[in-house]
Amino acid sequence: MRTTIQVSINVLDEAVKDMMIAALLDLDFDGFEETETGLFSFIESARFDGELRSRLEEVVNRYGYTYTSAAIDKQNWNALWESNFEPVLVDDFVGVRANFHPPFNGGVEHDIIITPKMSFGTGHHGTTYSVMQLMRGIDFTNKSVFDFGTGTGILAILAHKLGASYVLGVDNDDWCIENASENIVVNNAQSIEIHKVDNAKLNKRFNIVIANINKNIILDNLAFLAAATVSGGVVLLSGLLVEDEPEIEAACASLGWKHQLTRTRNNWIALHYIV
Repeated sequence: MRTTIQVSINVLDEAVKDMMIAALLDLDFDGFEETETGLFSFIESARFDGELRSRLEEVVNRYGYTYTSAAIDKQNWNALWESNFEPVLVDDFVGVRANFHPPFNGGVEHDIIITPKMSFGTGHHGTTYSVMQLMRGIDFTNKSVFDFGTGTGILAILAHKLGASYVLGVDNDDWCIENASENIVVNNAQSIEIHKVDNAKLNKRFNIVIANINKNIILDNLAFLAAATVSGGVVLLSGLLVEDEPEIEAACASLGWKHQLTRTRNNWIALHYIV
């Protein structure tokens, strides 16, 4: 049985917690749970080596905290998640729930079922929530979509429900590939393909590109994302803190991208560009 490392940090300040999550995403932590006592972060045990522990300690010490870690198995993590997960409503647009929750019964335009396991993306976090808000204002009908860093597949699934003719979701993590594939089946999202990749370099071009991941990975792959987008296409970027916007904006402007809109939620932002 594969095990997972649960890292516990007693951080209650919301601003510090958001900055810490962003830093942990850069370290490849891919599951998070906010609790009454702080923050749980999750990473596959095989990746929790000496180098990563040193980098983790640097991050935690930077904000004046310490951490504890423990190995938990896949089933225990799922049980923990199920005991705390509540459905998410993104206005009257999208409802996100687990398969053990009842349907929304017409209260939203789109009903999505997500079981995240160790993957990032349930709609609870400000980044995913804000990207879904941006997606509401975009015409996906018969469009091709590239979802870079698909996580649970939630944004790819929403793109399918909005009428996309083809969606490619990619990630570099086995948990995400497994999880997104399962969520796609549950949501009958036949237009979606899921592949494991190391970067955004492709030999295809898409009408709409979504990258909800983190600042460093976005900047490292920005040229690839540009090459993957048709002229006049849409790019949505998130996994970014408010203070990341000037650097991201400068990099996108250098490519000639035109900024359309920024959504902000809990110190996180999502950006809409036309290429």
